[in-house]
Amino acid sequence: MSSTLNLGLMGYGFAGATFHAPVIEHCGAPAATPDTPYARMAAIATSQPERALADYPKAQIVADADALIALEHLDGIVIATPNDTHFALAAKALAAGKHVVVDKPVTVTAAQARTLAALAREHGVLFAPFHNRRWDGDFMTLRALVASGELGRIVHFESHFDRFRPQVRQRWREEASRGGGLLLDLGPHLIDQALALFGAPDTVQATVKTHRDAANAPDYVHLLLGYADKEVVLHASALTAIEPPRFAIHGTRGSYVKAGLDTQEDQLKAGLRPGQPGFGGGNAAGTLRVLVDDKETQRELPTQDGAYVEFYRALAASIRDGAPFPVTPQDAVDVMTIIELAEQSAREGRRLPFVRAAA
Repeated sequence: MSSTLNLGLMGYGFAGATFHAPVIEHCGAPAATPDTPYARMAAIATSQPERALADYPKAQIVADADALIALEHLDGIVIATPNDTHFALAAKALAAGKHVVVDKPVTVTAAQARTLAALAREHGVLFAPFHNRRWDGDFMTLRALVASGELGRIVHFESHFDRFRPQVRQRWREEASRGGGLLLDLGPHLIDQALALFGAPDTVQATVKTHRDAANAPDYVHLLLGYADKEVVLHASALTAIEPPRFAIHGTRGSYVKAGLDTQEDQLKAGLRPGQPGFGGGNAAGTLRVLVDDKETQRELPTQDGAYVEFYRALAASIRDGAPFPVTPQDAVDVMTIIELAEQSAREGRRLPFVRAAA
């Protein structure tokens, strides 16, 4: 890698300040060039300049997206603004020849995602959805377990992202008109992880509800992805005071169950940074029960440390060295296509075929 990637951040709210800026700034350096970090937080466009400057005094602070896009020294732009603004901002940045990362959901429609993919091709730049939870420690552990074949042929998978938040907060994430609600908030993570494990499904069926008093955006999602040889259940709820397992997967040779969310989000919110002692660790072990010499054997399976920094390390390797980036525009389009099918399925009460739209 020849030099450090200079990244600009649009938006310094929860996503920008928690998931992007600290991970970019603390994603480390290659062993071969320890004095050259993979990336740095070079500029931030925000309406909260004092807060951003206090956190990143070396970053250039600008007032708006246009000013950020105009900075010639930036290699790429990360968009962490409200969901309903993603498409217009990303389109403008791509048209200006900037590499672009967009927080999930990349857009609010599949057609918009396809348009951004086409713009990226036209201008020869990278367009990537921020599907950072591929680097959750428990998901990395699960993915390695599936790849090992120890569970045999997978027949059933359940993934839950449940919380207990009975009070509706006054924020854009709770407003349907702004692209809020759990289907667009947590749905992309759940769907992307399933696609990373098993590829595109044959069918999609969903229940999408709004249960909380005064809520106007979905707060309950139950999504079924149908495959010829397995069923995949994805679930998110804001009214789950006693959480079920985060992951449960069953195959012809055994099962794996894991409770609790990855620790990185809480660590970042608490001020711990990548590279500091303990970051990414502290994940509870899962339980694995499999056939060994045709006898059932149960053991704890340690959970890998989470590694959100790998997203931005891969971004730097792709932009600087031409390495393939692991999260593609097609992934973004597939996720948004499934979200739209889920909405249609919930309205019509039926299972729908998934037909891939090329990015």
